[in-house]
Amino acid sequence: MPRNNNSRLKVQDKGETPPQTTSSLLNFVIPTEFIELPTQGKFYPSDHPLHNAETVEMRYMTAKETDILTSTSLLKKGVAVDRMLESLFVDKNIKASQLFIGDKNALILAARINGFGSEYTAQVGCQNCGKTSEHVFELNEVKPKEVPSNINFSTNGTFFIKLPKTGVEAECQLLTGDHEKELASTAEKKKRLKLPDTILTDQYKKIIVSLNTVSDRSTVEEFVDIMPAQDALHLRKEYESARPDMDMSYSYECESCNAENDVDIPFSANFFWPD
Repeated sequence: MPRNNNSRLKVQDKGETPPQTTSSLLNFVIPTEFIELPTQGKFYPSDHPLHNAETVEMRYMTAKETDILTSTSLLKKGVAVDRMLESLFVDKNIKASQLFIGDKNALILAARINGFGSEYTAQVGCQNCGKTSEHVFELNEVKPKEVPSNINFSTNGTFFIKLPKTGVEAECQLLTGDHEKELASTAEKKKRLKLPDTILTDQYKKIIVSLNTVSDRSTVEEFVDIMPAQDALHLRKEYESARPDMDMSYSYECESCNAENDVDIPFSANFFWPD
């Protein structure tokens, strides 16, 4: 939703002579745009700046943000994209790491489109003949995915999934950037200690808030460790269905064999650095 920036940009009437001063180069006000959130702000707690907010106002990218994206220290810490987004937010109370993943994806897409345009070239492999080729994705075509209307939400923004095998009702929460960092840190620690990889169960433990209203963390984690595979599969599918996000699926025709391919738009290293 582009914002009317004429008054902020000091647009002059036809025939008006612009002031010939050195400082006039600095009178430019960076345009902003209101970006729609897939969650519509419904899942954020009442004290969050995005509680019930359907949009976020963001500035367009400048050279300052490209410096952030190429900062060696920020890249090493894995916070370059978060810092870039926070630099673009008009409301400085919004922290990128506290955004739900779907909302963060929407804002990253908007920042890229506003900064470098909507065309994005990436390598894709044909599912039929296996040949890899370049494909130009049109990012403006990416829309929020449809979320089922029959999901039972609580006043806290959590939602409920009935597990078919055990009959347990799992109260679930959407994951944020902070949750993702915690999961990545746990996975790295287990790898360093040469412990078994438990990515899926660790994720379930983050997603589940309570089981049949029991919120004791040790009970939840013990249940996840012995949860029947049928329940685990159902939980994962229902969570993905209920989770607001951008629909990154894309269809294209292979130039070699003309086969139709359905892929998710890949995020490669040149996402913010198009040729």
